[in-house]
Amino acid sequence: MALLTCRVFSNVLDLHTSIEVVLPDQETEPPFPVLYLLHGYSDDETAWTRQTSIERYAKEKGLAVVMPRMDHSYYADMEYGKKYWTFLSEELPAIVHAYFPLTKKREETFVAGLSMGGYGALKWALNKPAQFAAVASLSGVTDLSGYVKEVRQTGSDKFAHIFGDRELAGTMDDPLWLLERVDASNGAKPAIYQSCGTEDFLFHHNFTFKEKCEQTSLDFTYEFDAGDHEWNYWDRHILKVLDWLPLNK
Repeated sequence: MALLTCRVFSNVLDLHTSIEVVLPDQETEPPFPVLYLLHGYSDDETAWTRQTSIERYAKEKGLAVVMPRMDHSYYADMEYGKKYWTFLSEELPAIVHAYFPLTKKREETFVAGLSMGGYGALKWALNKPAQFAAVASLSGVTDLSGYVKEVRQTGSDKFAHIFGDRELAGTMDDPLWLLERVDASNGAKPAIYQSCGTEDFLFHHNFTFKEKCEQTSLDFTYEFDAGDHEWNYWDRHILKVLDWLPLNK
């Protein structure tokens, strides 16, 4: 495997940013299947390679992994800040395809993430279902509207610069609403994998998402088991995600 740290200029963000990329060994024939792997609120683009064995796991699958830096954006075009959603969903794929031999086939393109990144993965795949064969959320913020309301009720302004004071339910930022829209459409429908520890503070939101998924016709897999909001849990479960992905063995 090759692990590359890329410093690139983003026209959307109007700044230089970093992307970590894991590429398969040379004996793997390009173009490579690709997993976009998204970090959580307290992390950056290096978190997955520092805290898990993702590089070793990806090697066994012949899989490229792209890990962008998304800061505290919640994968949104921020109310007071940068347009991270536009960067993620439009500019990032163009950048990495320009530099690396990655597949452009939907059936070999996937996205996953943890916590804030689990939310970002669901938001991306459900807004752009024609781009992804599968999406995975680990301990994700799966009910954004409910979570933001809880945080606002504590008096925190954590989300003010991201979403302002607007209502999120029933919008492109709402995974629960997006599930309904994708299910009702005649277009592509990505497979969904969800996991969350039963001791995780986001477990009740994940349970709500699981119930919503089960009301749809989508290809849905979930696992709720013992665990908290921490890296030992995510290291175990990202391996399960890779085993679940529809990769050619």
